[in-house]
Order: sequence, then structure tokens, then C-alpha cells
Amino acid sequence: MTSALRTDLLRIDGTPDPVGGTLPILHGLPRQTGAGAGVDDEMRRNLAYGVPDTLLPYTRQGGYDRVRAERELPCVVMENEHLTATFLPSLGGRLWSLVHRPTGRELLHRNRILQPANLALRDAWPAGGVEWNLGATGHWPLTCEPLHAARVSASDGTPVLRMYAFERLRRLVLRMDAWLPAGSPVLYVHIAVHNPAPTETPVYWWSNIAVPEDRDVRVLGPADHAFHCDYVSDLRRVPFPEADGADRSYPGRVARAADYFLDLSGGERPWIAALDGTGAGLVQTSTARLRGRKLFCWGTGTGGRHWQEWLSGPDSAYLEIQAGLARTQLEHLPMPAGATWSWTEAYGLLQADPKAVHGSWEAAREAAGEALDQLIPPLELELADAQAGEFGAPEEVLAEGGGWAALEIEADALPASPLLPFGEPAAAQEPWRQLLKTGTLPVCDPPAEPVTGAHWRLLLEGDATDWHALYQLGLLRLAAGERESAREAFERSVAAQASPWALRSLAFLTPDPQEAADLMLSAHRLRPELRELTIETLESLRRAERPADALALIEELSPADRAHGRIRLAEAEAAHASGDDDRVRRLLAEGIQVDTMREGEISLDTLWLAVHPGTPVPPQYDFRMADG
Repeated sequence: MTSALRTDLLRIDGTPDPVGGTLPILHGLPRQTGAGAGVDDEMRRNLAYGVPDTLLPYTRQGGYDRVRAERELPCVVMENEHLTATFLPSLGGRLWSLVHRPTGRELLHRNRILQPANLALRDAWPAGGVEWNLGATGHWPLTCEPLHAARVSASDGTPVLRMYAFERLRRLVLRMDAWLPAGSPVLYVHIAVHNPAPTETPVYWWSNIAVPEDRDVRVLGPADHAFHCDYVSDLRRVPFPEADGADRSYPGRVARAADYFLDLSGGERPWIAALDGTGAGLVQTSTARLRGRKLFCWGTGTGGRHWQEWLSGPDSAYLEIQAGLARTQLEHLPMPAGATWSWTEAYGLLQADPKAVHGSWEAAREAAGEALDQLIPPLELELADAQAGEFGAPEEVLAEGGGWAALEIEADALPASPLLPFGEPAAAQEPWRQLLKTGTLPVCDPPAEPVTGAHWRLLLEGDATDWHALYQLGLLRLAAGERESAREAFERSVAAQASPWALRSLAFLTPDPQEAADLMLSAHRLRPELRELTIETLESLRRAERPADALALIEELSPADRAHGRIRLAEAEAAHASGDDDRVRRLLAEGIQVDTMREGEISLDTLWLAVHPGTPVPPQYDFRMADG
């Protein structure tokens, strides 16, 4: 059989696609301050470097629920005699499935359902397969966005799937080329990240690989120490796999959710594998630039099991093995102006002696490493990496991504390339195209989707006079880290015409919780039907400790909004703060399902224990990562 590439449809039980919100994400990521024993100076610098103060220009992706029906998703399938790989360009280019054809074995956690949950930087995130993460710590902004995809050919005629995008937070260009040469036992994925800016840019990359979990699955890698991180303690270097009297290389036996970033020896081949009781399973390796490797497990507690069911349904336990540019996922690396960083990854079925795999750590590492060298020798991987540099221009468009790269090309802020045909701007970009053509940004209500970049700010500075242009100018200043000048623009916007958008932005910049709550109430009165604004207003009232105002606001909402899980939770929290625990118990008895429950959030279990002291938290309310 020769290598083949085709488009197809994936049929799956799933929810409708998440939708982008109206409100831009004004906050950034928390600073990493918890560095404990064994963290060296290089890692400390990287932990402190590049943490974004805002996630502009992105908006949240929500609007999903947990009502599923059969769906059809466009996919691209690649095959040779050894493997079948299925990619989903519409979901951030995710590798959804990798099947070993001779045995029929699925090497990845191929989720039976498509169920978003609130784990990504923008909220919506589905579990399963291999997710590519670029930008900032967390599941990347394009995880539920379409990428551009095209067919390319290698010099020997092997078909190549090229997927590419413009990541707008860091303003980086991503290119991914995947191919399955005839006879190859591994899938190759070549990644190239380009910084087109004239300045240094913080960069983050992790390939997030979900694989099936069982008690006999052992995660192996070339390390005898790891940097341990969980939801209660600082990052610290610990022996691996033996830690705290347990063997952490068997994630299905670990009680609590945790990250273990393997401390790979310098100069040793980077790889990670998850092998079952027979000594078989997925292995991932790469060229040297992809330095980090990680094991993540949900833990066997009630909360961890609930999270896995929440994401994948019953009887579908999985763990994650990951690979990244830095040693840990909490770090960002400085990427020079104009630089391109590239590497090649390989994925395949590894088979090793099961006695060795489940023997001593040293024997297991050695057996898996020898099996990997037989599966894909280092020289073959280096040759594949060199071959990827020769791939040419696309021959056929397979999927269309967003129009933001095309807009930046029109603005002369991004160079055009025949290797990456980004198409034309779409409707979302039209207000900004008008600014380019006429020098005036048209008034839009709701506002135009935000942009970032000094060139856009230059077009607005000095010429912004109406509320909309001033609001967008404020966002551009905020994205540049200039909070006081951003506040000035938002105040001028409100003075020109009060809008919920500028009022909300002023509330974000206001340190006093009472003043912030007042501003959010004013914003809510202007758009009481906008649910995402309602939820933020209730959160501001909670921070200001004004439960009576929160309950009064809830009383005025439509029945549909009051039934929303996040708003029911806000009602229960406000009732508890007001001393009305009978109301809380009634709401909990009726059921509060928060479709957007955040990873690490403990609001429901905390609320349950507050009004049912000494009573175990019911599984449906237990999302605890540390003690559940």
C-alpha cells in the first residue's frame, strides 16, 4: 500500500460548535510564584518571563451545553500500511485518531463524544487525541477554531497535510506538515513557528497527547527526576518515578491529579511512551528542540473520575503525555525577532518486553529506548526533519481558517507567502478593512472584534472621536500594557456615549470592588439580555460582597437566564451569603449543572459542604482536583 490522503466525515455524538462571545478577555494569566526545591535559575527566569497581562484580542468561546446529537465533522485521513491518522482541521488541527492497522489498535484516547468543557484559555475545550498548543500557558486560543488546511506533496510524491494559522495573542505564524511515507511505522509531524515581529516575543508550545489509562499502563521516559506540580503545592524537583512512597509512572494508581515534568538529561534523545501490560502502546519522540516531556493524570479520587466522565463519558479513563519547548508548561521562552523555530515529531506503536517494561525503572527505560531506536532510528527522524524543509506550496485547499491573517497581510503587518495561502478577509474583519481603506473605523454595536498591534493603534491614535473608536483604542492600549492610558480612552468613550463595553472595561481597571460592581451594574442595565455580561456582573457583585443586589438582579432575569447553571450557582452563593441556606439546599436538590465548570474550580463542592456539613459531596458536584 502506498501513502494516501483523503477528506472524509467523522460521525460523532456531540454538542454544537462553541460560539465566540462579544466580550473580549481583558484579564491575563496569573504570575508563577510557587517555585520550590530544585528549581534552577534558568527555570525561575522562564517562570517569570512572558506571562500575558491580557488575552486580547480574543473573546470567550461558550454557548455550549451538554445536549448531544449525532454530528458530522470534516476530517482529513492519512494512511499507509501501518497507520491510519485522522485530523480535524476545524478543531485546531487536532489529531483525533491514530490506528495501528495490523492490529486495529487505537493508540490515542479517541473520545466517543465531542463535549466541550471550560479548560482552555478561551473556555471551550474537548478532550482526546493530540492537541497542538501555541501561545501562552494553557490550551491554546485556536483549540476550537478552524485552521487552514491544504494538500502538499513531498519530492517522492508522498502526500502531506499542511495546516497553518496566525495566532493573534503572540502574533506568531504556525505551520504544521504531517505525512505518512509508504512503509513508515510512524506518523511524522513537522512544526514551524515564525515570529514576524521586529521584537522578541514570548513563545510557548506543548503537544498534548491523550492516551487510554488503566492500572497496568506505565508512562516511561529518559529521566529519573521530575518537576512536580499539583493544585495545592509549589513546583519542585522530585525523584521519579518513586515519590512519596508510590510509583508515579503508573497514573491509573495515583490518587490525586498531578503534573510530572520529566527532567530529561541534556543530550539524550527526547521521548515519552505509555505502555500497557503487554509492553505495547503509543510512543512520541522528536528532534532535539522539543525539549520537555510531561505526564498528567486526573487521579483516582471522586473528583478526578468525575472530570473524566464529564469530558469523555463513562468508562473512558485517559491520561496525558506531552512534549514542549521548555522543561515545564509554566514557562515561556524568548523568541528573537524574525526567528523561525522548527522540529519534527514522530508517533507510533512501541512494543517492548513486558517483563522489562514492568520491572525496575532502569530496565523499563532501557527496554523502551532500545525498542524506540528500532522503530525509528534517530538518523531517520533527522532525515525526515530535513525533508520537511523541502516541502513546497499547496496544491489543493482542504479547509479554510479565519480571515485574520489575510487582514494583517492587507495591513502590511504580515508577509504573504505562497507556502501559506491565507485567503481573503471575511465579514469579521470588514470594519478593520474599512479603517485601512478610509482612515475611519465604522461604528459597530456590538463592537467589531478586537485587534492588537502597534499599526492598528497608530491608525486610531489622534483620530478616534466616537465611542466605538475610543473603545477599540482603549483595548489596543490595554493589550500594550498601558492601563492608565487605556482607562483614559474608555472614559472618553463613555463620555461620548455610554456603552456596556466601555463601562465593563472601566470596571476591569477599577481596583475598588464596590466601584467596579457599580460600573458592571450600569453596563448590565444597557444590555440585560446579554448572558455573558450578566454572569460577569454577578461575579463582580460576589467580589463586592453584595448578595442582596445579586439576588435582586437575578429576580429580574428571564426564566431561560435564571435556569442557566452558572446563574443558578450565583443565586445559590448569594443566598448562602445572605444567610438563606434553605434556598441553597433547595437549589442543590433541584440540580445545578454548570456546563462551564472551570478546571480547578471548587465552587460547587464548597457550597455543598457549607450547607451540608459532614455530608459527602455527591459525585455530580465533586470537581475537586486535590482531595476529591
